[in-house]
Amino acid sequence: MKFTKNKADTAPLRDPVYIASAGAAADTSEEAVNATVGTLRDEDGNLVALKTVFDSYDEISRTAKASYASAIKGNPAYRNAVYEWVTPEEKPDLAHTVIASCGGTAAVYAAVTSLLDEGEILIIPETAWTTYRLIAETNNLRTLTYKMFDGERFTLRYIREALYSVMEHQKKAVLVVNDPCHNPTGYSMSYEEWEELVSLLNEISAQGPAALIDDIAYADYSFDTAHVHDYMRAWNGISDNVLMAVAFSCSKTLTSYGMRCGAAVLFAKNSEDLQDLENLMEKKARSIWSGAPNGVMENFVRVTGEYRSAYLAEKQTYIDLLHRRSSLFLQEAKEAGLHLYPYREGFFITLREEDADRCRRLHEALMKKHIYTVLVSGGIRIGICSVPLKKIRGLAAKIKEAEDQIL
Repeated sequence: MKFTKNKADTAPLRDPVYIASAGAAADTSEEAVNATVGTLRDEDGNLVALKTVFDSYDEISRTAKASYASAIKGNPAYRNAVYEWVTPEEKPDLAHTVIASCGGTAAVYAAVTSLLDEGEILIIPETAWTTYRLIAETNNLRTLTYKMFDGERFTLRYIREALYSVMEHQKKAVLVVNDPCHNPTGYSMSYEEWEELVSLLNEISAQGPAALIDDIAYADYSFDTAHVHDYMRAWNGISDNVLMAVAFSCSKTLTSYGMRCGAAVLFAKNSEDLQDLENLMEKKARSIWSGAPNGVMENFVRVTGEYRSAYLAEKQTYIDLLHRRSSLFLQEAKEAGLHLYPYREGFFITLREEDADRCRRLHEALMKKHIYTVLVSGGIRIGICSVPLKKIRGLAAKIKEAEDQIL
């Protein structure tokens, strides 16, 4: 007897991150390198829970933590704090609104499923966080992927091709980018590249509505946090037929991964164009997660307000640690002759291997060497966010040895 809806994929979920992480957790060898984790860990391997964040959270009353939010779309102070946090000092000259969500994932989910009807196509990166595709599949949407790089350089050529293909088919285009600090490559677009992308969206929007969902989950660990959101000034040039949606994650920003809180921040030329989408996403919030956690929203306001200086200083120590880890790995990878996607900043560095069979065999060979990574489309992701410097040292050479063994 089949009780599920007809258009449903009922195969068991096989999340590559959780599968790889389970293998690493079971390996008790001193040599084991767990590069599967997408959370920040210190040099002793402990999960980082920023002291400023959780000291502040401990000061919030139990009743405030236990309470519902004051509004389905989020507490007003939180919504304002998120907008101030994710935009540059010189704000985009655009209408905007904010809808609180249960994590950045829910922000992406709400945006995708509010912008597209069943059977329509979502445009996502070919090498990307696998949950984008899962969100599409579980909502009977199709996906079209684009390559981010032409050789060693970032390119918009494949995004252009995807946008025109989808617009011709459904007279609407919804594009996902994960920038800055792309998961899994660690690439961040330049201001000039963003200007080119805005120009492309304007161009395609002459044929129908064009929406861009910018997943900024890892942005707060950019190596240049003072200017990390400056690219949004380029959004001032969007046409009336373009919408920008930012998916923000408190999980990464506050190192509170299990305390699910985030927000979707919507931008358009005219506020009237945002109202229908805001109404729909508010209903979606009510029907799926009912409301974001009140205590976490209150804590975000406190941390980014009265505790801001102490929080930024503490967070910077881990940004500096990420920089040291990435610099060491990149230097040794260059010496070893590893082929990587262009990395600029963030939690992850990815080995470039577009042959799926060879990629799988390399992944297996690494596990035999007690090195645990995550298979992604077009390569193997290494979570430097969770690997201490002592285990990064020499890691590139071991990976190269594994590569040579499968030739």
